[in-house]
Amino acid sequence: MRGGGNMNKMMKQMQKMQRDMMKAQEELQEMTFEATAGGGMVKITANGKKEITDIEIKEEVVDPDDIEMLQDLILAATNEVLKEVEDKTNDTMGKFTKGLNLPGGMF
Repeated sequence: MRGGGNMNKMMKQMQKMQRDMMKAQEELQEMTFEATAGGGMVKITANGKKEITDIEIKEEVVDPDDIEMLQDLILAATNEVLKEVEDKTNDTMGKFTKGLNLPGGMF
């Protein structure tokens, strides 16, 4: 049967790629990401699962007369850390999908 060897080789390559992808996903999920806003007044920490794991707020940024500024800083730092997780995920997982012509947005 012609091409059988090529099919087996391709299947083995796909299985290896799948194992490598799973390993990369696990490594990403264990990573820690940090972002700050307001010159470090607010620091947000997240993991690779896009879960916020810590929020640090410097005492001097807490102004009862300007709660909106604190809320804006928290939002800015949160959005930035989630963007960092997303960018790292896309960069890492995109290595596996280069040249595969998968539908847009897969990774």
